[in-house]
Amino acid sequence: MKGTIKLKKRGNKNLRIAMIGHKVVPSRRGGIERVLTIMCPLMIKKGHQVTCFNRSGDKVENEYVKTVKRKKYRGVQLKKVITINKRGLAAMTSSFSAAICAAFGKYDIVHFHAEGPSAFLWIPKLFGKRCIVTIHGIDWARDKWKHGFGSRYIKFGEYIAAKYADEVIVLSEKVQKYFKKFYDRDTVLIPNGVMTHENQKADLITQKFGLHKDEYICALSRLTEEKGIHFLIEAYKELKTDKKLVIAGATSDTDGYVKMLKEMAGDDPNIIFTGFVSGKLLEEIYSNAYVYVLPSKLEGMPLSLLEAMSYGNCVIGSDIAEIADVVEDKAILFKKANVEDLKEKLQMVCDDEQIVRKYKSEASEYICGKYNWEDVVERTLRVYQKGKKINENLNDKQVSIS
Repeated sequence: MKGTIKLKKRGNKNLRIAMIGHKVVPSRRGGIERVLTIMCPLMIKKGHQVTCFNRSGDKVENEYVKTVKRKKYRGVQLKKVITINKRGLAAMTSSFSAAICAAFGKYDIVHFHAEGPSAFLWIPKLFGKRCIVTIHGIDWARDKWKHGFGSRYIKFGEYIAAKYADEVIVLSEKVQKYFKKFYDRDTVLIPNGVMTHENQKADLITQKFGLHKDEYICALSRLTEEKGIHFLIEAYKELKTDKKLVIAGATSDTDGYVKMLKEMAGDDPNIIFTGFVSGKLLEEIYSNAYVYVLPSKLEGMPLSLLEAMSYGNCVIGSDIAEIADVVEDKAILFKKANVEDLKEKLQMVCDDEQIVRKYKSEASEYICGKYNWEDVVERTLRVYQKGKKINENLNDKQVSIS
């Protein structure tokens, strides 16, 4: 069979972009949510149209309630998709629903975030959409997904992303090497960004938790096992210090782990669990910490690390590549999962304020100079437009099919 197709000329109009794989935008609930809450309005400013497909059961946090008007956040269209709001089903059903909506919608780019949601990439792909995937971390290796169906499902999504995505974006060289080794897949490395922040005086944290500037060691993350908060509590309990330990964050379907952490803390009044924090309370916690600690066993590219350094914090982090590559020589590293080494590093900074002052003086300028959201958005848009340029070269040509 022979024939010709006349390809319609689209010209250089701005892109229509669909975002899939998050819980709700705008939000600080997780890394993906925070990335999209920042990036999508920047894409709007550059003249593009962006739609975020939110889960139907998730609500916008108080910090952002007044910023959402007529189902839009700073120009970003927000659409709710069908979601079965039960553990293990919410992510799968919302991603499937969003993929269907994107397939039938007028979108040039469908951008999937994380491995699990990418299991449904084939749906908009069948409808000729250009599909991009960002791998925020090797999710199947996280403790809560290590076994059973969850791990297999996430690995399947990873395989679909590697095989069928038009482009795969990764946040670290380690993940880039992983995709090359196991899938022979070339990827594009675009790390996360950070904004400069103005430090806040202790006010709300004093009222709520009795905290003052430089009186506490801080850890801020989702309370999941791979974040290593249990290592921090164990090390802290052996310290000789009057500094308090502040653990800011909430469960992520990990209630059993959170219960264990609180049992480890026992009745120690100097170990404070704040729960989930955002807005001014979060800004004050970052601004007034003596030291920020990230004891993770596994990471993608930790936004809380970038944020902590942007506030001028002295950081102590585990020596995994995802942390070490970011901080270079501007932070203190300890051996991953090594409580004794972590205790020694903590004791060192508690005993020597000059070391802390040195790292604080260098952190903000270094991190804000190296990681910039405007640059992240520009590089992401170039990834989107790669295929667009190819299509434009074919405009108004007769293409033979036999």
